[in-house]
Amino acid sequence: MSFFGLFLCLAVFAIGDILGVGTRAKLSSVFVALMLFLIGFLTGIFPKNIIEQAGLSQIAKWASPFIIFHMGTMINFKELIKEWRTVVLSIIAMGVAAISIFAVLPIIGKESVIVSIPIINGGIVATQIMTEGAMAKGLSQAAALGAIIYAVQKFVGTPPASIFGLKEANILIEKYRGGLIEKGASSVDEGRENRQKNKDVKFFYQKYDKYFTPFTCLGVTAFFAWLSRFLESLTPVNYSIWALLLGAIMGYIGLVPPKILEKGNSAGLLQMAIFASIIPSLADINILDLAKLSLQTAFIFAVVLIGIFIFIYLLPLWKIVGSKNLAVGISMAQLLGFPATYLIANEIATAVAKNEEERELILSKIMPAYVVAGFASVTTLSIVVAGIFVKFL
Repeated sequence: MSFFGLFLCLAVFAIGDILGVGTRAKLSSVFVALMLFLIGFLTGIFPKNIIEQAGLSQIAKWASPFIIFHMGTMINFKELIKEWRTVVLSIIAMGVAAISIFAVLPIIGKESVIVSIPIINGGIVATQIMTEGAMAKGLSQAAALGAIIYAVQKFVGTPPASIFGLKEANILIEKYRGGLIEKGASSVDEGRENRQKNKDVKFFYQKYDKYFTPFTCLGVTAFFAWLSRFLESLTPVNYSIWALLLGAIMGYIGLVPPKILEKGNSAGLLQMAIFASIIPSLADINILDLAKLSLQTAFIFAVVLIGIFIFIYLLPLWKIVGSKNLAVGISMAQLLGFPATYLIANEIATAVAKNEEERELILSKIMPAYVVAGFASVTTLSIVVAGIFVKFL
């Protein structure tokens, strides 16, 4: 293991985070980090095997089922049921994105289409599954395309989500100021009331909270990570789907804490390892490849945006949630995920509202839709899609 290599990798990740925080997410930390690695590989500053030298390759191999199980424990079935219209439209939007990408199959090729769809639908975990699967099959170009798509998708998704969200907020406030609607309780208020009503009901993990130490949380997660891999060996279902399902069940019945790896003080390290596993897909890119990949990326995002505008905004599918503007924002959530959807909803409310009541009104309409849409697509369904699509590489 090269400690200097590890330092370089962590320094690049840190620079990405610093710039992301400093620009309030206007400059994506992921984009910065991936571009720095790409420049490092192209110029020869970074060796192509820097991730392996840094000792991160081995961690990344077992980190994936850990992180997916952790994400499964975060699934809130009650919120998904309550926002079922948002979930339905989210699924449709994911399907529209997939169909749109298939439309450019003659231009970018079958492998690139297969790799791209789950990444467009999701985030870091879907990207890791698809790039790792592509690299294992020797499809380095498709893997690199997946990494680039992941790096820029927030830049593509943020403007439409913000613009159409602002339109929806302005319409909402205009009606409110005209006395056509009244402010209802926000989902935060309702959640607080529900917790108050059920304050005497405790789950297993709450009763034995003191026993869920960092080692216990890691041990529990390791068991379910192993179980997901074991179930994969017995069935045609990818381990990622099993890990997500097991996490969702254990979290729902209260046997394990939600966000179990955060409880175990280890989520950050494992997320970093997952991110690191994407980096090798950039190592063999040259300038000519970069030009080709940039063109393919532009084609993919162009057809996705056009497809969503036609199917979600122009056709009556928007009626599922009752608003064209909100429907487009929900559709963009698959490119964003949490916390981007949360931050955008807050920015919209702050920009439009003149007082706290108006801000709460906007948040009560936009926040649940944006956050649940990102959760349904990026955190949950994209992992299932990746688990299925990786089998076709």
